[in-house]
Amino acid sequence: MLGRVNHVAIAVPDLAAATASYRDTLGARVSEPQALPEHGVTVVFVELPNTKIELLEPLGADSPIAAFLAKNPGGGMHHICYEVEDIVAARDQLAAGGARVLGGGEPKIGAHGKPVLFLHPKDFFGTLIELEQI
Repeated sequence: MLGRVNHVAIAVPDLAAATASYRDTLGARVSEPQALPEHGVTVVFVELPNTKIELLEPLGADSPIAAFLAKNPGGGMHHICYEVEDIVAARDQLAAGGARVLGGGEPKIGAHGKPVLFLHPKDFFGTLIELEQI
């Protein structure tokens, strides 16, 4: 079911500072910030030869990233995203196996313009999983 790792997401308290660190200190190529109101975040992607790092900053007080940063004020790894060929088939197979799909189970459009779903971290050893249809 799982394809390649699409990205690893890191929640950060200051997106501009994190972007500058990856760009200026590590020499990485970074995208422009992209606001995603339906997900409550602003994102920047760090482009790597084999995958991406997604830097996340809260967009509004109700952002799920705000709650994460309240518990982890310095930031930290938020989720890992895997690619799947058919997100609805993956969702149905995972749900049949007992995995909990967050947000009502219906895919939303993610930062790459493709359908995404999130799986409950308690079902995956403390790691929030994002699935993105390729």
